[in-house]
Amino acid sequence: MSKILMYGTPTCGDCVLAKQVFAENDVDYDYIDISDDEEATQKAIELNNGIRRIPVIVFEDQSILVEPNREELLSKLG
Repeated sequence: MSKILMYGTPTCGDCVLAKQVFAENDVDYDYIDISDDEEATQKAIELNNGIRRIPVIVFEDQSILVEPNREELLSKLG
């Protein structure tokens, strides 16, 4: 399992952006498609304090970013 876990859907623009940033920076991550997975959907909502927004990205240090823009994600990746 990689050190980053991302909950999202294939049609989410912010999810596509996060995947692009990870690819451009050769970042290994695990992607969980919540489109047809109620358990994963509930986990993503739980991680975001009960709010339904994606992507929810959990980092190795257990910090979480929700709907980050490119700059926020690059800043977190260092």
